[in-house]
Amino acid sequence: MRREDTDCVIVGAGAAGAFMAARLAEAGREVIVLEAGPAWSETDLVSSQIWARRLRWGGAPVAVGGDHPFAATFNSGWGFGGAALHHYGTWPRLQEADFTMRSRYGRGLDWPIDYQALRPYYDRVQTLVGISGDAQAEIWRPPGADYPLPPLTVLAQGRAIKRGFDALGIATAPAPMAVLSRPYNGRAACIYDGWCDAGCPTGALYNPLISDIPRARAAGADLRAGATVRRIRSDARKATGVEYVDKDGERHRVDAELVILAASAMQNPALLLNSASTEFPDGLANSSGTVGRYFMSHLLTGVFGLFDTPTDPYLGISGAQLLGQDGYAKQRADGPFGSYQWLIAPAMKPNDLPGMATTRADLFGQPLHDFMNRATRHIGHMLGFIEALPVAANRVELTGQAAADGVRGVKVVHGFDDNTLALRAVAIEEGLRVFRAAGVAEPWNGPIATAHMMGGTIMGDDPHTSVTDSFGRCHDLPNLVIAGPGLFPTAGAANPTFTVYALALRTVEALLDEQAAA
Repeated sequence: MRREDTDCVIVGAGAAGAFMAARLAEAGREVIVLEAGPAWSETDLVSSQIWARRLRWGGAPVAVGGDHPFAATFNSGWGFGGAALHHYGTWPRLQEADFTMRSRYGRGLDWPIDYQALRPYYDRVQTLVGISGDAQAEIWRPPGADYPLPPLTVLAQGRAIKRGFDALGIATAPAPMAVLSRPYNGRAACIYDGWCDAGCPTGALYNPLISDIPRARAAGADLRAGATVRRIRSDARKATGVEYVDKDGERHRVDAELVILAASAMQNPALLLNSASTEFPDGLANSSGTVGRYFMSHLLTGVFGLFDTPTDPYLGISGAQLLGQDGYAKQRADGPFGSYQWLIAPAMKPNDLPGMATTRADLFGQPLHDFMNRATRHIGHMLGFIEALPVAANRVELTGQAAADGVRGVKVVHGFDDNTLALRAVAIEEGLRVFRAAGVAEPWNGPIATAHMMGGTIMGDDPHTSVTDSFGRCHDLPNLVIAGPGLFPTAGAANPTFTVYALALRTVEALLDEQAAA
């Protein structure tokens, strides 16, 4: 086994991993980043649904179970950029109540920080990224700086659906998007071709491939593709490094003073569990027994309708033209608990998982042909993101027979409880009313789906009930840091990527301050 030393080794070159690598390297630290997938470049980002599938998880199969199995492959990334390479770019903030669920309502869990602790990092990240939006129009938005860029243009599909919201007196606002409405910091503005989820080849959508990965390389970080980490090495007091296998099957050992896990909310807990040792027989950082527990996703539900006037749904952005968070209040009279939000008028293509054809799985042959002929110019849709409360039974665990090196496969057990399903019903009823008010005669809704992954290595103040502190430092091994949405104790209903970056900035600055003080 080949062996080398470095200041910091980071597992995963996605949103959090690449972001932290750039900042550590720019501060003079020696950094090695290990990514299991390929070393994508901007020329690999092709506006095609077939090509876009390459950006999804391409590693060892992930087993799924539970009442509502998690869409592990679709929600995961593969290669430089991770899931942030194909993310849709909708960047709302978590609400203040999302951080204090247990203390406010007696439901869910509390974060070890409140919104105000994260607010300055949200503000700084949005300037770095270049978020387009209208903070004043977002009447639900918690306090914070205005966006650096004006909102993106609302096109025909968005205007058609907005008429329904307006008729019912339900507020909407331009969606806050990590997509440029005009040129910014050397990046081009959006051309509204609706291919964000295939990876943006123009650089209008913020992702690690056009931002943090070039910065990390320029600062001297060593980014390695095809490097699959098999286990984290440790002694009784600290993490000492990692072992990985390269694309040729050769084994390597990297020793480091600081180990950062930034793979995903599935792979991080699996690595901890697969790194059990004599000192840590239940897995690393697992004295609380919560590693892998409280895995969460958003329940995703779509509402659709055919308009009489053209909507040109293939144009726009994959995320949303408009945002609706009137349903974000946690409590409602005689109704289910929790938040939901609407992402209104995402761009649609004909096929694949988020395409037009899959909205009518009941059609085949000529009826499907007739539907598609009309839908390609006249369909409109919006996506409801429903909050699911943290449940310990939703988990990442190991499965299957161990390989020769003792490493086992990954399984995600996931289901939505009755409260979440009831909240979905509330959202669907509202969504159908909106479409009818917009002039659609026969709107319909889609099936239950899962979006985003959070939890599994939750942060908290109590080492007996959480895995890390508020900076992602593991309670059991302080030089082992976890980054990404796996830290979230609650999910809220907002897309998680903005919060991932805000947490990563807060953590990496704390790490650098500590090292400087030492």
